[in-house]
Amino acid sequence: MNIKNVATTPFTDQKPGTSGLRKSVPVFQQTNYLENFIQSIFATLEGYKGKTLVIGGDGRYYNREAIQTIIKMAVAAGFGRLLVGQGGLLSTPAVSCVIRKHHAFGGIVLSASHNPGGPTGDFGIKYNIGNGGPAPEKVTDAIYEYSQTVTYYPIAEVGDVDLDTLGTTQLHDTVVEIIDPVADYAELMEQLFDFDQIRDLFATGFRMRFDAMHAINGPYAQEILVKRLAAPADTVMNGTPLPDFGGGHPDPNLTYAHELVEVMNGDNPPSFGAASDGDGDRNMVLGSHFFVTPSDSLAVLAANATLVPGYRGGLAGIARSMPTSQAPDRVAEQLGIKCFETPTGWKFFGNLLDAGEATLCGEESFGTGSNHVREKDGLWAVLFWLNLLAVRRESVATIVRDHWQKFGRNIYSRHDYDEIDNDSAQVLMAGLREQLTSLPGAQFDGYRVAYSDDFSYKDPIDSSVSTAQGIRIGFNDGSRIVFRLSGTGTKGATLRVYLERFEPDEKKQDQDAQQALADLIAIADRIAGIRRLTGRDQPTVIT
Repeated sequence: MNIKNVATTPFTDQKPGTSGLRKSVPVFQQTNYLENFIQSIFATLEGYKGKTLVIGGDGRYYNREAIQTIIKMAVAAGFGRLLVGQGGLLSTPAVSCVIRKHHAFGGIVLSASHNPGGPTGDFGIKYNIGNGGPAPEKVTDAIYEYSQTVTYYPIAEVGDVDLDTLGTTQLHDTVVEIIDPVADYAELMEQLFDFDQIRDLFATGFRMRFDAMHAINGPYAQEILVKRLAAPADTVMNGTPLPDFGGGHPDPNLTYAHELVEVMNGDNPPSFGAASDGDGDRNMVLGSHFFVTPSDSLAVLAANATLVPGYRGGLAGIARSMPTSQAPDRVAEQLGIKCFETPTGWKFFGNLLDAGEATLCGEESFGTGSNHVREKDGLWAVLFWLNLLAVRRESVATIVRDHWQKFGRNIYSRHDYDEIDNDSAQVLMAGLREQLTSLPGAQFDGYRVAYSDDFSYKDPIDSSVSTAQGIRIGFNDGSRIVFRLSGTGTKGATLRVYLERFEPDEKKQDQDAQQALADLIAIADRIAGIRRLTGRDQPTVIT
C-alpha cells in the first residue's frame, strides 16, 4: 500500500466555530477543502500513533464520501484502529460514548447538528478529544493556525471500505472496524435508567410520540423505545435517516418540529412528546397541550434526579450556559450544590464534568446532558423524562407546574433572527457594547438597569479565559435580556435575544410567555435597535 503526499494550499475560512467547522456542502466539496481540515486536525495532535479513532456522522448529504476520505487519511497518519459506525452513522452522544467505552484517543463527528442538509445544505466536522467531548479552544485554535499554513496532506492509496457490513478490515497497519452504531449507547442507557419501570408505564397504555425528524436518532429510538422498552410501533415518527432530512429543518423546536407539535396540541393527544435534531444531541419535550422550555427541563430533571437509578446518589453540581434561564440556579441553591454559569458551547462543560464538579448540564438551545458522556444528549433527556413519568405517574404539565409552585417560574423565551446581514449584526453588537458603561441606573418602562456587561468566563479548573461571550443587561427585579451572535449558522449572522423574568406568584405562573415578556421584548428592541438595524419586524423563530 502506498501513502501519497498531495500538495495543497490553505483556505482562509477554516476557523472552527462553537461546534467545529460548518459550511455548505459545496464548500466542503471543493478540491482539498475537506482534506486540508482533516490534515490540520491530525497535524496538531500528539501521541496518537497506533491509537484508536472513532468516526461517524448524522447521515446527512456528503457523510459517506467524507468518511471514506477520512479513513484513508487516518490510515496514512498512523492510527492503529478505526471504529466507524455502520453506514457511516453515529449520533454525536454515541460518538462520545464509544470514545469513552473503548478508551479511544479521540473521534471525528461529521455533522452540522440542527442545520438543514442536502446537496446545497450544510455539512460540518468536529474533533472530540479523549474524554469524549468537543475539543477545547486551545485545540481548535491550533487546528485553525495549521490550516493557514498547510502545504500537503498524506493519504493512503486504497479502495473504499464497505461501510454497511459489520466486521474488520486491515489497511496497512490500521484495523478498520465497522461497529453497530446503537449497541454501546443503548447499553449505557440501560445502566442509567429503570427500563423495567418504563416498560411497565407503556404496558398501562401510555402513549408518546418521538419525532426523529428523519435524522440520526431514528435507529436509536426504534431500538431503545420500541424494541427494548416495548413502546407501540407508531411511537417513532420520521424514523428513517435521510441525507436531506426529508426536506425538513432538523431543529427540534416549536417551529420546525411542527408535525409533532400539531399531534401534541390536537384532539386526544399522547401524554408525552419529544423530538431530537440532526445529530441527536438536542431535545424538545412536550406534554399534552404543554411545552417545556429547555431551561425548565434542566431544572425539573435536577430537582427529581434521585428518582432515577443513575443519579440516586445525588448531584455534585449543575452547569448551565449563560443565556439559559436561572431556573436551575434555584434548584441548586435548595439542594445545597454548586451551579456554574459558562459560555455557550458544550466544550465548556467538559472540565467541570471531568473534575466531578457538575453532574447535569444544559443549554437553552434544547441541549441537556450529564456526566455519562461529554456531549449533550437528546435521547438521554427523553429517557430521563420517561423514567420520571413512570415513577411519578403524573402528567408533564402537572410535574412542571408543581416545580413552579415550589421554586417559582422563570418565564423565558429566545428570539432568533436568522440570516441577517453580517455587517448589520456587527454594528448592532458594537452599539450594545458602547452602551455598557452608561446603561446601569437607566430606566425603561419601570425597569431599572442593575448591571450590563459583555460576559467573560474564567474556567475554574484550568483557569482559561473566554471573553466577549454575549451582552447581558440585568434589571433590579432580576429580569434579564441577553444578546449574542450564534456560532452555528453558515449563512449571514444569527442574532439571538434571550428574555427572562421571575414570577413567584402561583396565580400568575400559567401566563403566556410572550405576553408576560412583552415589556422586555420592547425594551430589547429599544436598546439594540433590532428592527432599525436588521430590517426585521419579527424573529424567524421564537422558543
